Amino acid sequence: MITASTSARLTSATDSDGRDWRHLWRHAVTDPLELLALLGLDELATQLPSNDAGFALRVPRGFVARMRHGDARDPLLLQVLPQLAECEEVSGFVTDAVGDMDARAAHGVLHKYHGRVLLIASGSCAINCRYCFRRHFPYSEEMAAAGEWRQALEHLRSDSSITELILSGGDPLALATSKLKELSRGLADIPHVTRLRIHTRLPVVLPERVDSPFIAWLESLPLQKVLVLHANHANEIDASVAAACTRLRDAGVTLLNQSVLLRDVNDNVAALTALSEQLFAAGVLPYYLHQLDRVQGAAHFEVDDARALELVHGLRVQLPGYLVPKLVREVGGEVSKRPL
Repeated sequence: MITASTSARLTSATDSDGRDWRHLWRHAVTDPLELLALLGLDELATQLPSNDAGFALRVPRGFVARMRHGDARDPLLLQVLPQLAECEEVSGFVTDAVGDMDARAAHGVLHKYHGRVLLIASGSCAINCRYCFRRHFPYSEEMAAAGEWRQALEHLRSDSSITELILSGGDPLALATSKLKELSRGLADIPHVTRLRIHTRLPVVLPERVDSPFIAWLESLPLQKVLVLHANHANEIDASVAAACTRLRDAGVTLLNQSVLLRDVNDNVAALTALSEQLFAAGVLPYYLHQLDRVQGAAHFEVDDARALELVHGLRVQLPGYLVPKLVREVGGEVSKRPL
């Protein structure tokens, strides 16, 4: 792990109470050379693509502090460090890997599956994961939060079959809590929407986001509340993440996790077992293990289906059934995730 002196440099940007998530967001690492220097990996500088391979580096310093100093194969580092392999064009890897644009129902609204609608709430993330299936998404054109969520709310009102609202992005928790309150006020006159699901990586990579105003907002909601985290490796879950999960559970939120199967990050039974155990210790139930969405720039992370199925079999041997996530692939135009 990172040395004491490096840890001090990583946390020096925090404010007086160390808890203001906006301040921590602004002081994320955005320069690959700085990231390598913090980890004692300056020799990798010659292996970086120019211009971050067209997808900017962003990683909170608290997440960097969980990486192993001097380890070029650290599973957390590999998720965020730009690679030359991202610049290779690989057949079958496209900019819209899951058919998002074909599912557009209104401004910032994706309606793929019966009974539930997804809002592109924000185009920002606290961390830019190199395998992100929306790394090419036109966020500037598709933001549900624009105009006080007007088009999104109109679509929800128009279809009484919609019972669940999903907030995604980007990361919906990139929005200020006041903006989330604006949405919940708009939902007050839509009685058929009874469940709110939030897909977010922030409680994992920037747990300070789970602050008192956010918790108070969650507690005030009359809806059933589900929060789906995104962690891929047990090393992502430290005491600060576990504490954030406790606050969320105490606010009446059901916590699930979805992971992506990533070559050299978690493509072995030991890593996936440790992840499920660490999640459950934090009160989070493993939900999905996604096969990689074939987005342009992410081919070097792909694990073939035969190996994926072997890994899930290994998990069933090691773990009780409720800790084995469902292995799935998202295919554009299908009525649900496809089980493998």
